[in-house]
Amino acid sequence: MKKLLSILLLMLLALSLLPVQAEEVTAYPARDQFIQDIIDLAEQKYTAAKGKAQRAHYAGDIYVCKNFTVYLFNQNRDKYRMAEYPNTPLVIPDNLPKDQCKPYSYGFLWKDISAADGNPFYAAATFRYDTSLSKKENQKLAREFMKQAQKGDYFQMSANYYYGVGAHSMIFTADYDPKTDTVTWCDSNMKGQSKNGIRYGYVQFNANKKIDWFVDAFCQKSRGATIFRLRDDIIYADPALN
Repeated sequence: MKKLLSILLLMLLALSLLPVQAEEVTAYPARDQFIQDIIDLAEQKYTAAKGKAQRAHYAGDIYVCKNFTVYLFNQNRDKYRMAEYPNTPLVIPDNLPKDQCKPYSYGFLWKDISAADGNPFYAAATFRYDTSLSKKENQKLAREFMKQAQKGDYFQMSANYYYGVGAHSMIFTADYDPKTDTVTWCDSNMKGQSKNGIRYGYVQFNANKKIDWFVDAFCQKSRGATIFRLRDDIIYADPALN
């Protein structure tokens, strides 16, 4: 009997040492979910537009390029906070005013709002055209800058390109793809048209271009671009705060 009990105890011990298979995790971590919520809403707005241009003329129109990216953020922000500041609602900075951008052009810099005041973004990478370097040297730096794009990054540029001149805002929906040398994004009003003096813009989702297309757009004197990235410490907000 003692021998049998000893064998049973050894078997139980062996079973206790076997690795426990964790339950499958299907939920995104908070930061990833925040990004996915933003992208999902962008897709919804793209689908709802049905390929038709949306009014992007007045200050309150959400289809103005910056307004669109801010709208996507604001519609989802209340569910999230930063771990460092769990009681502070999230905010997204406005573009830096034109007179404060000098000697650079308006459109690729944001107002300096601290994390303590609710800004969950940081400038992950910035390109500014350097007149002390040659055009080719600037283009090389601009290409390396574009390769840093990640899913969920907000992108601001001051550009002179096929669709227009000035500031543009968009969100990358995928990481830079080194195999195709492309980036993928969503935005509004990069492409557009005017009717009776009113501007209308098209919503794009999972648009894709070679990074050299962007380099040509913003790699010019006085111009540049910035990649803004969400901090790593995004958490779910306490429901009691909303």
